[in-house]
Order: sequence, then structure tokens, then C-alpha cells
Amino acid sequence: MHVIYGGTFDPVHHGHLRLALELSDRFGGARINLVPCHIPPHRGDTGATAEQRLALLKLAVAGEPQLQVDDRELVRAGASYTADTLRQLRQELGADVPLVMVVGTDAFAGFDRWRDWQQIPDLAHIVVVRRPGPGLDPAGEPARLLVRRQASGLQALHEQPAGLVLELDPPLLDISATGIRERIADGRSPRYLVPDPVWDEIRRQGLYRACPGGNF
Repeated sequence: MHVIYGGTFDPVHHGHLRLALELSDRFGGARINLVPCHIPPHRGDTGATAEQRLALLKLAVAGEPQLQVDDRELVRAGASYTADTLRQLRQELGADVPLVMVVGTDAFAGFDRWRDWQQIPDLAHIVVVRRPGPGLDPAGEPARLLVRRQASGLQALHEQPAGLVLELDPPLLDISATGIRERIADGRSPRYLVPDPVWDEIRRQGLYRACPGGNF
């Protein structure tokens, strides 16, 4: 089984990392591949460059064998589209290896606006992580897709290469990258929200308007 967890990671924080490890445990110790996107097509500019976000992510997962960084979207030109990434992975993995993409409820709510979204279930399983908020519109296409393709459980994802949708409700840490960026911009410390090596590098480079070498 090959599992990918994509995002901007701007910056990576303990909420991202804890969720990734929870997913690894749920999938029997499967390695989770963190895929930072280059130019997010559904949001504005990032607070750090692609290279800076990648470097922070690598610092964050150093020494954790269950988490791996996949930079394929950063080496592709243009915007990052999930369907393109899944096609590339499917070519590499072959037709029979189960491929799983992880997405939060908030992102999945707009799934029918993604490029080539109708082809994605044929390429991979979709695991939808429930997040706080209103959830899916029962009349919307994402909710209908979940009903049509709902997996009976985690084991079902191991038994075929793609095509199923599964909702999971793992423990989540209430941490947001937006809140971290705002905290740093206001001169407040995000320590214990992000790994110490990540915070050290943010300060060293003065990212998100942090003062280089500052002690806050």
C-alpha cells in the first residue's frame, strides 16, 4: 500500500505530523508520504517559498521512519494538481498496488471543483479525515461520491488498488498553519506548535516576518 498526504505545509506543524503517524498506525505501519504542493491552485500565495517549505518539512520528519517527503510536485512546472500526481504514481506503482490519498473534510467538500476529479477514484482510494466544522453538504457531489463508493473498513482498501472512499475520525491536534503564521507575524512564539528544528530554521531565515536570530 502506498499512502500520500498532500498539502501546502506552510509551515509544517505538529498537527500535520501527529495525523500522519495516526494514519500510519491505522494502516498497519504503512509509510506515509508527505507531498508538499508547489503552487496551490485553490489558494493564494504561500508565506514561504516551495524550497523553504520543503526544507522545513524535511527537518520535521528527520529520524521518523514512518514519514517520508515526496517532492515530486515541487519539481513539476506549474500548479499542483492531484490527478497528475496520482497518474504519475500509478505508472510507477503498477496497476495492482493499493494507492491511498488523504484529504481533510474541508478540502473534500470542494472535490468536484478539482481538475479531473471524476478520474481520481479510478486512480486511488480516498481517505477523508473528519475535521471540525459543518462537514459535507448531503446534497453535494462529494457527499454522494462518498455514499456511492464508501468502503466497509480499512481492510477493504488493501483488497483492491483504487475506487473506495473511507471516512476516518482520528484524534486531531487543533493547530493551524494560518494561526502559526499570524502568531509569528505578531512577534509571538509558536514553540511546541511546530518541531523545534522547524522553529529554529524559521527564526534563522526570518520566515513569516520572524526576526532573524530573535529569541521570542
